[in-house]
Amino acid sequence: MSVLVVIPARYASTRYPAKPLAVLKGASGEAKSLIRRSWDAAMAVKGVDRVVVATDDVRIKEACEAFGAEVVMTSEACFNGTERCAEAFANLGGGFDIVVNLQGDAPLTPAWFVEDLVAGLRANPDTVIATPVLRCDGRALNGFLEDRKAGRVGGTTAVFGADRKALYFSKEVIPYTGKPYADTDETPVFHHVGVYAYRPEALGDYPGWPIGPLETLEGLEQLRFLEQNRPVLCVEVDGQGRAFWELNNPEDVPRIEGILKDLGIE
Repeated sequence: MSVLVVIPARYASTRYPAKPLAVLKGASGEAKSLIRRSWDAAMAVKGVDRVVVATDDVRIKEACEAFGAEVVMTSEACFNGTERCAEAFANLGGGFDIVVNLQGDAPLTPAWFVEDLVAGLRANPDTVIATPVLRCDGRALNGFLEDRKAGRVGGTTAVFGADRKALYFSKEVIPYTGKPYADTDETPVFHHVGVYAYRPEALGDYPGWPIGPLETLEGLEQLRFLEQNRPVLCVEVDGQGRAFWELNNPEDVPRIEGILKDLGIE
């Protein structure tokens, strides 16, 4: 089954304008843009047939082409990354069995997260969308709680049933635990990793569905699938001891730079 990875990137982010061009220093102090680091993460994934950046901004296009990325221009009217992936896929003329949305603000995404996600979708032919979830240790959970206490948007959390189908996603920390955890403790909270794998039919239908109240309130694109009664498969991935964090706020830059340094990523 052929796989296309699309990295949606827009310039006019409400919380963090020009975020794809934010500079992150690696282990040696080398500075690379967020979108470059996300591209590098995508290129490390095995079994992928093509990787493209989908954007509506010429500044991002020029920055990406400067380091050799393939770029597909999309409309400014795209409401979120899934809509942008749908338009990019259509502009490319289709031709892939699975489309992966590797969001441009997750440069620490390990290659095996995406590989396991694609394998999960392949193993469930009745499922049209899948997304990875990562069990939080106490350190990650405490970081989420600190962000919420400070009024910052931290990571998204997910709850799912015994069949691994999502029940809900939220920017709040769910489920409620009611107790403190040490940094190395295993917790019942799952971090939703911002990657999706779609079958083309679901991706094609998505832009035509109305934006529902839950998607509006949470600002989470995957809730549109749940509001349309399309099950979302949650594929649990193993962090293998590796720290993972998305760049949601300017305050996340030093945190991610610290992880890059710890991992020895240039």
